[in-house]
Amino acid sequence: MSNGGGKQQLLTLAITLLSCFLIAVAWRFVAHPIVLIAFGLIPIAIFVVLRIPFLFILLFVIFSFFRIHEVFPQIYNFKIPLLLSLASLGALFWHVCLSGKVTIYWSRELTLMSIFFALAIIGIILASNRPIAIEYFKGIYWKIIIMTFAIAWLSRTEKDFALASRLITFFGMLVGLVALSNQINAIGLVEGTRVTIGRDIGSVLGDPNDLALVLMFPVAFACSFIMTPNIQRLNKLLGLVSVIVLFLAIIATQSRGGLLGMMAILGVFGYRRIESKSLFIGLGIVVSCALFVFAGISDRASGGAAEEGIDASAMGRLYAWEVAFGMAVHNPFSGVGLNNFYSNYYYYSPHWDGLNHAVHSTWFGILAETGFLGLIVFIITIVALLKSALNSLKQIERHLTQVNPAIHAARHKQYLQD
Repeated sequence: MSNGGGKQQLLTLAITLLSCFLIAVAWRFVAHPIVLIAFGLIPIAIFVVLRIPFLFILLFVIFSFFRIHEVFPQIYNFKIPLLLSLASLGALFWHVCLSGKVTIYWSRELTLMSIFFALAIIGIILASNRPIAIEYFKGIYWKIIIMTFAIAWLSRTEKDFALASRLITFFGMLVGLVALSNQINAIGLVEGTRVTIGRDIGSVLGDPNDLALVLMFPVAFACSFIMTPNIQRLNKLLGLVSVIVLFLAIIATQSRGGLLGMMAILGVFGYRRIESKSLFIGLGIVVSCALFVFAGISDRASGGAAEEGIDASAMGRLYAWEVAFGMAVHNPFSGVGLNNFYSNYYYYSPHWDGLNHAVHSTWFGILAETGFLGLIVFIITIVALLKSALNSLKQIERHLTQVNPAIHAARHKQYLQD
């Protein structure tokens, strides 16, 4: 027997003994046949993860962003986002360090994002409430950092972009359908009319404004399916159905920010397709008024027609932004720290009403939690990403006959989301 063959047999024996030991330990705590089935499926699961790693990192992003495990609480206790993150990171490590199938690259955009992440981490050390900042970093932020780079490195083929477009559109439609179902059945309504999801379990989607923000993301993907030429009919049908569902779901949230976001997305597509800019502006005004009336904004308990002048909802945002600015003035280079806006609201609010409030703005949230320096770096990063997306879109449109339509649609949507 050759030396290589002997080593292979020893390795096989070691793996077999280790598997038997793990099964025995698992059986000691859970004496159920499902243990044997689970261990039997592990090799298949590992093979699938290593074969299509992008699918798992994409599913992690979808579950984390759309909060699918909260939209469908029946699967909440399965810890699916955690399992998907472990599978994604394991596959990335394998292909980068062992198989060599994934090559790590660097770019200006990744440098800018790294600088921003570094500033956020420094802000944790200087945070006014360090335990809150550390807990947020351990629970959420480290995943954002790692997955940002993992997505960039694992998105390698045209099929990856096509898959991302379809799954984001599909899962966005599912969230929209659940929102409409809650509206029909009067489940979790805020102020009696505004739809939410998972309010009883403390989900982020329990706020109608946050729900509208989440629903806006797939709207751009769905619209791109409809507007991009040479897309397959099935994808166009998916886009059309999703646009209708998402439109109605955003309307059901009665979120003014959601309506503005939806108008911005439609405005980008309209501006690129309608040659007469006068017609474009006229249609924009008509559509805006129609959306405002159709959404029933004036019927809202807060921010509706019953309130004169600047309503309480709008004033609350103005006060919160004033607080964010005050935090940045006091801490211009580090801010108050990750996730520290809410806990520091009292100390910086000139209009204290007995309650801390959310910032209701990504931009002012970054300003408060990372200071002026962090906001400047963030804006520079967004500008760089916009330039990159526009440049890619121009190059693709110059060579439409040579480019897969999925790439055209995906780059169009990246431009919209940036």
